[in-house]
Amino acid sequence: MKNEVIKLGRPVNENSVRQIQLKELELKRLNGEIKRGRPVNVESKFYLRKIELESRRINGELKRGRPIEEGSKRQVRLSVKGLVKLGRPVDVNSKSYLRKLELEEKRLNGVLKLGRPAKTE
Repeated sequence: MKNEVIKLGRPVNENSVRQIQLKELELKRLNGEIKRGRPVNVESKFYLRKIELESRRINGELKRGRPIEEGSKRQVRLSVKGLVKLGRPVDVNSKSYLRKLELEEKRLNGVLKLGRPAKTE
């Protein structure tokens, strides 16, 4: 009794037209006879260009984005950007900032409890 598998839903009629069609489709998929989507024209300009770009990308000849000009104003600004603090300064006396510090300290000490508190009777 324990090893019986309970089937859910309606019973399937294996001889119905739909079930026969589904079996045929599955066989065709396994054999690779079903083609999905629009066929690729290997002689088209687009396809040839796509293959060329892919080969250049693999060989490292094709790079993404603009070329970098060393010493330009933008590069100088970006190199300094790591030193400059961005955004609004933090108010160290605000309640939310103090709460964040307190929570971070509890996390580091392993005191912070996660989840809902246990039910007490």
